[in-house]
Amino acid sequence: MPRAVVLLSGGLDSTTTLAWAKARGYECFALSVDYGQRHRVELERAAAVAKALGAVENRTVTLDLRAIGGSALTADITVPKDRTDEAMGQGVPVTYVPARNTILLGVALGYAETVGAFDLFIGANVLDYSGYPDCRPEFLSAFETLANLATKAGTEGTGRFRVHAPLLQMTKAEIIREGVKLGVDYSLTLSCYDPDAAGRACGHCDSCLLRKKGFAEAGVPDPTAYR
Repeated sequence: MPRAVVLLSGGLDSTTTLAWAKARGYECFALSVDYGQRHRVELERAAAVAKALGAVENRTVTLDLRAIGGSALTADITVPKDRTDEAMGQGVPVTYVPARNTILLGVALGYAETVGAFDLFIGANVLDYSGYPDCRPEFLSAFETLANLATKAGTEGTGRFRVHAPLLQMTKAEIIREGVKLGVDYSLTLSCYDPDAAGRACGHCDSCLLRKKGFAEAGVPDPTAYR
């Protein structure tokens, strides 16, 4: 079985991505990152998801991005609530974490080198991505080029790194339907940017709104615990 490193946040998209990779015969090494996010309860969900979907392991790496701040997820900035679809489709929101996917993919690349994997999976989505520049196909393609220039395996020609984003062109509803077919238990996942201490979703941030809309359009009951 080919090995793959799958970035796993414990959210809807990354969980579906892990299930997708498993279904296609990859031996999956799940990687979660504790970067100081206010919704770090998602790391507990990631561990549960990795176990449920049969990942080889779920490695958690700690990086304190609160040191640079600049995001509602890592600094004392209010998480936007109840935004309209039009508002979510304009500009880069304050929940964008500066260079997050660049950093996460960089860590995933290093992990891949140590476990002998050449396939990196990320749950990036360009349709319901809420304005994040590091979820675009141009970024993912550029990172793949970088991966093959910046690694021992890449320069020695022993393998070629590939960045996979299987959900890139899918709507949330399509992602959920695909996950249901793959047997994903979405009650294990958390998408909220501002959950309470018990891990219940706020139901009003951009991520919660996109998730709610996805379940409604997919015709699938939403198992999320909202406060």
